[in-house]
Amino acid sequence: PSNCKYLTIPSVDEAPDSTEAICEFDQTVKTGVVYTPEKQLAIRVRDSALYDHIRVGVNTDGFPYPGDNFSHPVPGTAPAVKLVEQPDATPAPSGSAKRSFSDATDATVTAVNTADFKVAGARLKGAVGDTVPLTVRLTNAGPAWVQRNGDTRGAEIVIKMPAGTTVVKNDSCLKRGSGRYACGTGPNWVKEGDEENYTFQLKIDKAVSGARGSVELTGPSRPFDTDTQNDKADIRLDVAGGDGASGGDTANTGAGTALPLVGAAAAVAALGAGAFLVARRRAHRR
Repeated sequence: PSNCKYLTIPSVDEAPDSTEAICEFDQTVKTGVVYTPEKQLAIRVRDSALYDHIRVGVNTDGFPYPGDNFSHPVPGTAPAVKLVEQPDATPAPSGSAKRSFSDATDATVTAVNTADFKVAGARLKGAVGDTVPLTVRLTNAGPAWVQRNGDTRGAEIVIKMPAGTTVVKNDSCLKRGSGRYACGTGPNWVKEGDEENYTFQLKIDKAVSGARGSVELTGPSRPFDTDTQNDKADIRLDVAGGDGASGGDTANTGAGTALPLVGAAAAVAALGAGAFLVARRRAHRR
């Protein structure tokens, strides 16, 4: 509606991108009367939606627009929406669950969608005594983004190094026993199409016949991921002067960039004098 303005708020701390719609109603409202928009307001669910979150709040003091780090507010183009009285409706009493301290209400939007998490291993070559680089990749091939509850990482993997090697440098993963490392995304969300690389430096201590490492998806369950064939990949090592490669097929060796994993949700108008709406993409709280 034309009496609403829309703006995008970038990712801050542990919150992904969000979209806000701020709707202003220049009309008199009566104490003790329930109002609703004169027509229903619709939300468009994006192709990347999965577990999303909407908050609708009322503010009678006005709402200042954010600073330069936010997008410029864009007015709507549809006819302005008005508030109309609902004479048969009874206001929620003070202190009830329907009347929170913040004058806001929350709703979850769970889309029927999938997100394909997949990993890529590597093939290494070197001689005994060499130090060789290893890069493995974690990707959300989409189409949906994923956000977890609380402090749970968006995705996690476990890497098992090939026998006969020692990790001499590791930038971001935790050691989980001999030759095993756990890695994951920093925030609790993974945006569709994003990928994260984990790099190591491996010293080849000796040639071991049939030595082979692996990278495998672990962590919280993934009911949205219906393709499990790409959840594990090999790390192969060819040692010069040894008895050849460890055998078997590889996953692809890849290079990528760790990107901020963020998203934006659709927004709709709110109700109430000087109302504003916040549409945030948060995990569905089960």
